[in-house]
Amino acid sequence: VFKLDDKNGVDVQCEVDALLERQKRDAMPVPKTPSGKRQIDPEFADMINVQDHCKVEEVDEDNVYSVFVSYIEIYNNYVYDLLEEAPFEPIKPKWNSCNTPVRNGDFIPPQSKILREDQNHNMYVTGCTEVEVKSTEEAFEVFWRGQKKRRIANTQLNRESSRSHSVFIIKLAQAPLDADGDNVLQEKEQITLSQLSLVDLAGSERTNRTKAEGNRLREAGNINQSLMTLRTCIEVLRENQMYGTNKMVPYRDSKLTHLFKNYFDGEGKVRMIVCVNPKAEDYEESLQVMRFAEMTQEVEVARPVDRPLCGLTPGRRFRNQAFREELSRKLEMRGGPINGETEEQSVSEMFLQNFPPLPSCELLDVNDDQTLPKLIEVLEKRHKLRQMLSEEFAKNVLAFKTALQEFDSSVVSKENYIQGKLSEKEKTIAGQKMELERLEKKIKTLEYKIEILEKTATIYEEDKRHLQQELESKSQKLQRQASDKRRLEARLQGMVAETTMKWEKECERRVAAKQLEMQNKLWVKDEKLKQLKAIVTEPKNEKPERPSRERDREKPVQRSVSPSPVPNAPPVRLRHRRSRSAGERWVDHKPPSHLPTDTVMQPQVPHAITVAAASEKALAKCDKYMLTHQELASDGEIETKLIKGDVFKTRGGGQAVQFTEIETLKQESPTGRKRRSSPSNPDPAEDAADSEWTDVETRCAVAVEMRAGSALGPGYQHHAQPK
Repeated sequence: VFKLDDKNGVDVQCEVDALLERQKRDAMPVPKTPSGKRQIDPEFADMINVQDHCKVEEVDEDNVYSVFVSYIEIYNNYVYDLLEEAPFEPIKPKWNSCNTPVRNGDFIPPQSKILREDQNHNMYVTGCTEVEVKSTEEAFEVFWRGQKKRRIANTQLNRESSRSHSVFIIKLAQAPLDADGDNVLQEKEQITLSQLSLVDLAGSERTNRTKAEGNRLREAGNINQSLMTLRTCIEVLRENQMYGTNKMVPYRDSKLTHLFKNYFDGEGKVRMIVCVNPKAEDYEESLQVMRFAEMTQEVEVARPVDRPLCGLTPGRRFRNQAFREELSRKLEMRGGPINGETEEQSVSEMFLQNFPPLPSCELLDVNDDQTLPKLIEVLEKRHKLRQMLSEEFAKNVLAFKTALQEFDSSVVSKENYIQGKLSEKEKTIAGQKMELERLEKKIKTLEYKIEILEKTATIYEEDKRHLQQELESKSQKLQRQASDKRRLEARLQGMVAETTMKWEKECERRVAAKQLEMQNKLWVKDEKLKQLKAIVTEPKNEKPERPSRERDREKPVQRSVSPSPVPNAPPVRLRHRRSRSAGERWVDHKPPSHLPTDTVMQPQVPHAITVAAASEKALAKCDKYMLTHQELASDGEIETKLIKGDVFKTRGGGQAVQFTEIETLKQESPTGRKRRSSPSNPDPAEDAADSEWTDVETRCAVAVEMRAGSALGPGYQHHAQPK
């Protein structure tokens, strides 16, 4: 009485329609539904062991049930029907040496099925073969028939490795009986449809272990991709439940997750069994599988609420059956069923009982004149009543004939009207069927386009994700390059500023040195001109007498840009250079190897603590430090360096010195003198002419040069050249 429609629903029909459907199905040249009396296939006979305690108890007898099974597989993300009848084994076609299918006109490749959503938002496979079974043996035979068509292959790890996910679907239809408990209630809303899906997931595999190539490699990639999509969906479900988010679960990324979307959305229960291998070589795979199983335990699926049936009296089938048994028992006790003649006799008897009763007809006396008149009177009354009843019966018969004729005419008119309406309805139904066929074709076309668009959108999304990642990496690279460029620019600016300052100082130093050199040259030329003038103007018999050094010392002459000897110049008073930090406390560190020099310029620091070795006690009392260092120069003279610095306190309580500048005191011997030739007989009267000497060495005992800027740090360098 149950009939499956093409929209994942069940229709209910009466017993007559069901009988016609069975006769029509038996007359078709297709394999019939397996019968329980047939011999079971010995290939799987030993696998069936139905036990009594496995049968369902406490079944509601006020309902009728029916079981339908179907078997599908998901291969390379396409859905195929394993129970579909096709010639030449379409699941395993013959292949030639070029690894291409053999061209055969009779060969029809398997057609993939489409997933759709019914009116209750449940996913189902359209056009899938569903077989109604009556026993466990029949269901197992159907299962084994589809199992033979599954796609398997030989790999390095498994001789019969599943190359697809298989789903064995068991549907249970339930409908209540009517109030009498005889027939099924003809209301589609009261039908309950349950579904149990047994899913065999193909195991994830690593290609470096299975040594898969070609088609096997593509199959392994699709298997791993579908399992990864399943894991992603479960992770998103867990995240939405744990953190209260509302992320979209990517069911449509795989046909496997799309088919069971309503299970995870709360329309069913999910049970998962994982298989692990105790071998040590499979440790990584077993670990991943156990982690996946642990994660699935944290996902909770809401249990759907069972829909109660409408209010019908429970136990109506048993009561109807008991009533029939009791009725048949009573009929048997009375001698069988009552025929039509007896019924007619009883009706005539009831009719005669309505007449007046007959008086006694016995004549006891010849002269009895009462019995016969009474009898005549009663008979006359009965005759009159009979005539009245006959007339009334004739009138009723005539009225009944008239009503029957009217009823016949009305029935004929109604039949004609109904026939017209029926023909119109049939035309409408035919048009609607054509429209439905057109819409179904359009739906298939649109679904195919949607599938193509989904694949295109997926490809575009992947390209977009890759481009976004590439853009982010390039933007980060540009940011790093910009930051490196800024650092390099700052570094170059610092180097340019430092180099500019260095060369500015070097140029200033060179310009000052060049100016001093030119001034010395100009002064020498002036001296030569003056001497030449004196030679030209002086008498020939007189020769200048060179003054002695003692006289030069007594009469020093002040130097100018173009100096000339002045006889009565005041003597120059030598002065020691005073330190710039005379008001500070100093530590004067002079090593024991220090040698005293007889130079005019001597380092003199007031308020200084002179030590032979630096000590923490002496450094704690002062805030300045000076180290006197002596070394032998390249010309053999002693060079004295005064290294100065600041004293700081450290965190540990000690003292630290930071050197700030260096002063150099150097003593050199004169390299030569410039004298003009004097006459053989000098004139002592010309001793006062001091302007005749041409160089500095003839007029000064010590030359002092102060040069600004040094490579050793800020300060001054002092060079003393004793004569």
